[in-house]
Amino acid sequence: MMRPPRLTSLVAVSLCALLVGAPSARAQQPAPATAAPKAAAPAKAPLSDVVKAPRPKGGEYFGLYLMDKKVGWLFTDLELLPGEPARVKSTNQLVFKAMVGTRVSERTHREERIYEAAPGGRLLSFTVTQKGDGGDQTLVGTATPEGVRVVRKRPGRADEELPKLPPAKERVEDADGARVALLRKAKVDGFTLDGMDLRTYGVTTTVEPPEQRVVNGVKVKLGKASTLSEKEKVPVTAFVTQRGEMVLVDFGQTMQARKETEAVARRLDLVEVFGLTRVVLPRQLPDSARAVPGSVTLVVQGLPEKFREQNYRQKYKALPDGRVEVTLSAAAPAVRKPRPLTDPDGGENLESTLVVESNAPAIRELSKKIIGDEQDAYRAAQKVNAWVYRNLSKDYGASADRATDVLEQKRGDCTEHSLLAVALLRAAGIPSRRVDGVIYMVNEDQVPALYWHEWVEAYVGEWTQLDPTFNQPVADATHFAFGEEGNAEITPLIGALKVTDVK
Repeated sequence: MMRPPRLTSLVAVSLCALLVGAPSARAQQPAPATAAPKAAAPAKAPLSDVVKAPRPKGGEYFGLYLMDKKVGWLFTDLELLPGEPARVKSTNQLVFKAMVGTRVSERTHREERIYEAAPGGRLLSFTVTQKGDGGDQTLVGTATPEGVRVVRKRPGRADEELPKLPPAKERVEDADGARVALLRKAKVDGFTLDGMDLRTYGVTTTVEPPEQRVVNGVKVKLGKASTLSEKEKVPVTAFVTQRGEMVLVDFGQTMQARKETEAVARRLDLVEVFGLTRVVLPRQLPDSARAVPGSVTLVVQGLPEKFREQNYRQKYKALPDGRVEVTLSAAAPAVRKPRPLTDPDGGENLESTLVVESNAPAIRELSKKIIGDEQDAYRAAQKVNAWVYRNLSKDYGASADRATDVLEQKRGDCTEHSLLAVALLRAAGIPSRRVDGVIYMVNEDQVPALYWHEWVEAYVGEWTQLDPTFNQPVADATHFAFGEEGNAEITPLIGALKVTDVK
């Protein structure tokens, strides 16, 4: 059962009626009766611009399209709740359903948030519900000026109170920054308490010049606002009619939400996303790419400059025609130190989080059992890598979003292998993180291609990469990394990245 949210009460303002001509205690005769004036009606508290902005009643449905293929639907709504003090309820729901390999993958993510309705109104409470692929859980949050209390509920487990979060920075205007910015005709800066990792990120919404678009066969002028989060770092651009209808939302270049009726939005095609998003190669990679040490060079088109950061595994050379030559290499770490180590990035890669859970007793106990008395950080990392490979069944599409769930089910694809490995490494005092990118494979159709993949990077005295899915103590040169797990910044590469040559 959910605990009721503890809403902060507003101070009530008492209006006193002044009695004119009331009898004095010293009066010998009663004064002539006079009618008492009517009490003034209480002044209504001002409402936030997020309430004033026009929008359709009853919420809006959208079809979710990846590379023009429908893979899900969205529902969003914002309403002023009845009663006093005035409150606002924001609802957002995402349903994803697609073929992932041979498995139908379906997940639902729904968030309901309650705010004060006044300008700058505080976030008061939230409920985040996740179901389906990835595992079921509900997060029930209560926000007070002192901090945010969150209770996690999972089937078959006792309710778990998570460490208290700092006071919420999120305000009611952050529930719909696009419409607020368009109403004000000005940039809006705010914050969001992310429903996936419970961290707070800055968010900026900017008004852009309006555009002419064809909507339902009619050419209309649409307001345009782009929102950028510190977390995703991918512009989310909303197109809104003068009546406040949001007709289109662009998530980078490859994903769109298109306004549809509820019936149409919920009608989905089963799209096989594994093959849809692969990068086909002009020919197979040479054997040198599989060796350690080893290397391979690709000529790539559609790789923005921000992804061309030189590092110990990837070197870039810009070509005159806008393409870039990428040399991928792999070698065992030359510098090795004893554990525990200090995270060279400030500590984030040693944190126990809502997903990684490296402080969970089961994770810590298993990490100690696997590693034993081994002090060399790299040899310890190799032990973890090998254990995860041997003990997790390869089940593409069988997903779990938390390390303890992965440990319990002991199956999954590359994301589960990498998540559990990182949790075990952090529990052993080895800074580590999940890496997202592509890996070379030749599947049943015999087409050489790069497929989206996830593996592990660990600091053992210097950074090195391992792949627990394929039992590689050094991830070979067929791994092409773009970013860290959960960083949606890489999504614009899907469908845009092309390899024109292999050297």
